[in-house]
Amino acid sequence: MAAIGLKGVGVVLGAIGLMTLGAAATSSAQAPTSPSYTADGKLEFPKGYRTWIYLTSGMDMSYVEGPQNTGVSMFDNVFVNPEAWASFQKTGTWPDKTVLVLEVRAGQQNGSINKRGRFQTDRVGAEIHVKDTARFKGGWAFFAFDGEKPGQLLPTSAACYSCHQQHAAVDTTFVQFYPTLLPIAREHKTFGQGYLADEAAAKASH
Repeated sequence: MAAIGLKGVGVVLGAIGLMTLGAAATSSAQAPTSPSYTADGKLEFPKGYRTWIYLTSGMDMSYVEGPQNTGVSMFDNVFVNPEAWASFQKTGTWPDKTVLVLEVRAGQQNGSINKRGRFQTDRVGAEIHVKDTARFKGGWAFFAFDGEKPGQLLPTSAACYSCHQQHAAVDTTFVQFYPTLLPIAREHKTFGQGYLADEAAAKASH
């Protein structure tokens, strides 16, 4: 067999290197974002969640009556794993292994050139709503986090479970606050009865 020479070796190695980099990039792009648990049942924090699909932001939202905090504002931002988002586009509901990340960030008014309104600053908390039908009764569970350490499962007696079951627009999730998903759910007719009742009551009161 003829020798390929140093130049030929360089071309071959370069081609192999490009193929390896391409495969690594493809593998990284297709890396799964399904929920991952520790041996004691805690949920691993998905550190790359900010590269997922952004759904919505809210400021100083509350689902119960009461006075609003004065001088202190909180923002919340919601992200979902790409696989779940892609499925929702087709069906109007969430597939198994959906992971919704709610991050809470402090709001600030005085800073840089800002004169009015508030902007987001440091993350002060995070909560994850995960759908894992083989693991949780009812399919969904909530986890609370301290920084990026594995999150603790919230008991089903926590108020968030009953609130989501009674008022969520789609599959125990507050799609009514996700403006890019609400029309899809409407098209697929996947709204829950509790949400429809809330909407009817709101319209009747105005």
